[in-house]
Amino acid sequence: LQAMVVSGSPIASQVGRDILRRGGNAVDAAVAVGFALAVVHPEAGNIGGGGFMIIRTRDGQTQALDYRETAPVLATRDMYQAASEDASVTGHLSAGVPGAVAGLTEAHRRFGRLPFLAVIEPSIRLATEGFVVDDYRSLSIADDSARLVLFPASRTTFLPADRPPAPGSTFRQPELGATLEAIRDSGAAGFYQGRVAELIVAEMRRGGGLISKEDLSTYRAIS
Repeated sequence: LQAMVVSGSPIASQVGRDILRRGGNAVDAAVAVGFALAVVHPEAGNIGGGGFMIIRTRDGQTQALDYRETAPVLATRDMYQAASEDASVTGHLSAGVPGAVAGLTEAHRRFGRLPFLAVIEPSIRLATEGFVVDDYRSLSIADDSARLVLFPASRTTFLPADRPPAPGSTFRQPELGATLEAIRDSGAAGFYQGRVAELIVAEMRRGGGLISKEDLSTYRAIS
């Protein structure tokens, strides 16, 4: 086997490499890396966002999967006019209905080779046991600290003692680990329904956001 795994984090790339060495295919590796990035590269890899996946199979067939965020049902064209100046980029009103979990689980269902447990387990381990923070990750969180401090959950998670995790420290995210475990146990339904969905909707209500249970339960990746 000759293959290459590239991502925004050496740790996530190693996860993908290990999946390939265990007999996984490219989609298995991509899905494993996607979930790992949600843990170890919070500025870009996250399960609250979305994306695209282009897949070319061995026989030359191509498939495209669109799992970008969508606007909540209650969103309107002029919803930001009466809001604060940065409401479209910071805070609850800026959030779209997340598509990453739907996209990654659907890609694995269609094209993966290994059991789903095998591809998501590395991210759960990284979240619960933690990973060693490098200089880049520490500086990245520090650069976003003015925004992170505005919200209780992000402040608690990313700014313990009101400071970003120091390089060389072990960074653990048990609540993210619990969310990933729900996805492990129930697939996309573990995120878009049940306890995780209820927590998302409760936070939207607390902060004046628009995402509803209906938005979450009806989200689908598009091929």
